[in-house]
Amino acid sequence: MAERIVFEGELDLEHLNLIKALSAREMYVEELAQIAERDERIVITGAGVGAGGKIGEFKEKYPDRFIDTGIAEADQVGVSAGMALNGKIVYLAGFGPFLALRALDQVHTDVAYQNIPVRIVNTHSGLTSGGGPTHYNIMDLAIMRDLPNMTVIAPSDSAQCIKAIRATLEYPGPVCFRIARGAEPAVYTTQDYDYEVGKAITALDGTDLTIIATGSLVALSISAANGLAKEGISVRVIDMHTIKPLDKDAIVKAAKETGHIITAEDHLITGGLGSAVAETLADAGIGVPFRRLGIPGDDFPPLGDCYELYAHFGYNPEGIKRAVRELLGK
Repeated sequence: MAERIVFEGELDLEHLNLIKALSAREMYVEELAQIAERDERIVITGAGVGAGGKIGEFKEKYPDRFIDTGIAEADQVGVSAGMALNGKIVYLAGFGPFLALRALDQVHTDVAYQNIPVRIVNTHSGLTSGGGPTHYNIMDLAIMRDLPNMTVIAPSDSAQCIKAIRATLEYPGPVCFRIARGAEPAVYTTQDYDYEVGKAITALDGTDLTIIATGSLVALSISAANGLAKEGISVRVIDMHTIKPLDKDAIVKAAKETGHIITAEDHLITGGLGSAVAETLADAGIGVPFRRLGIPGDDFPPLGDCYELYAHFGYNPEGIKRAVRELLGK
């Protein structure tokens, strides 16, 4: 059996501050600042992102390579596209729902259509903003994965976000990164694991059922799997960090080997990871017991703490464990 590379035990969500890693929102800017020392192509644009934290440090160190358009995301995307067409590698630091919705026309036409090196850093993913229905970022995977030329990545923790930044640095086309609002639990106990865009990671092996998770739901799925192991249920957890291009081989392999599939995402269950996995299984002619975990229905989620809402919608660790038992008939 392969060496374990993820945390053991179950997460204590009530005291999550004790296990949080440094925020991916801060770490990716710190990484870009280091890259910028040797690569003059690196530029960051913001839409009223403020001047604190690592963004402020980058702006102070590279004032001519940080452009804040104010709260005008459509302008931000247009400016970023123009610089990319002139040889820059541009990272858009922005609030996820507004880049995916308000600026969609510009992302579609100025960036994806022209297939240029613009990196959309979609922060406050899913329900993590805490800002209520107008500020939840729950449709972006469905939107971004349908754009031609767009690569879509949802790192599972902050350290993996750095791996993704490095792996896509020289990509000629656009990339969308999906990261949470603040610090997330560290999934991996070592960084000595292979990371490749478009290749899923078997974070935890198992034989009875597979959970295919993305972004912050990878940690919650591992926590659930660790708890289910105490009940004698063996769960495989796949870290599907790349939504597009999707690792279809990993999905088919998991379905054939474990016979049951659950997807977990902080997103609407329509259009995102769950839909992508369902499409893959249907295209491959594979029928297995299958369930999508995420935000259901045709409604806007209420205002609330993200972990309280995860419980409400059934994709906190307890909800994930319950779904596994139900799908297995236990």
